Amino acid sequence: MTTSQMHEFAPFSAADLRARAQARLSLELPAAAIDPRQLPHRGDHVLNPDLYQDGLAESAKPAAVLIPIITRDDEAHVLLTRRSLALRRHAGQVAFPGGRIDPEDNGPMDAALREAEEEIGLARALVTPLGFLDAYLTHSGFRILPLLAEVQMPFDLTINRAEVEEAFEVPLRFLMDTNNHTRESRTREGVTRHFHKMPYGEKNIWGVTAGIIRNLHERLYA
Repeated sequence: MTTSQMHEFAPFSAADLRARAQARLSLELPAAAIDPRQLPHRGDHVLNPDLYQDGLAESAKPAAVLIPIITRDDEAHVLLTRRSLALRRHAGQVAFPGGRIDPEDNGPMDAALREAEEEIGLARALVTPLGFLDAYLTHSGFRILPLLAEVQMPFDLTINRAEVEEAFEVPLRFLMDTNNHTRESRTREGVTRHFHKMPYGEKNIWGVTAGIIRNLHERLYA
């Protein structure tokens, strides 16, 4: 897509996002998502190379998340969740709908759509996939494939309280503004971990979720 073509649409409108995705993304699976021998060039290991363990890429469990884009007042917004406080791992953290790819799933796209239905009741009939971002390797051992998708309005959500505390929206304009991106670190049990962070009001967007949002910026808006 040329610069003049980009300027045909209002910045951060759904139409603008759709045009960028059509030009720069694909619904074909990236090689790093399907070949366990490949080390994805996105992931926790990028900011924390000292914490990377040999064999992590090969043993990582395949997972998929949905990046749902909705339109409010002619501008695109990203639908995010806050994980249930009752969960044993990552309780209360901001996340995208998604999870592990089950054997019954017909690939990452099917898994992302299924998880969105199970977690927040987002009907897959209202979701139009736009393209995959790069695979993201987590330090906890998951190889996540993010699927960018547009959600048809209007829609209703049914929150699964066992998994999700709440769902909320953040303007794409805010998330794509690098002035709102910071890089921070946290030390726990003598180990320092570096991560991306982009707080939005009281919502603390950081870690894997922020890393995937950074990838969205780099692929479509950098």
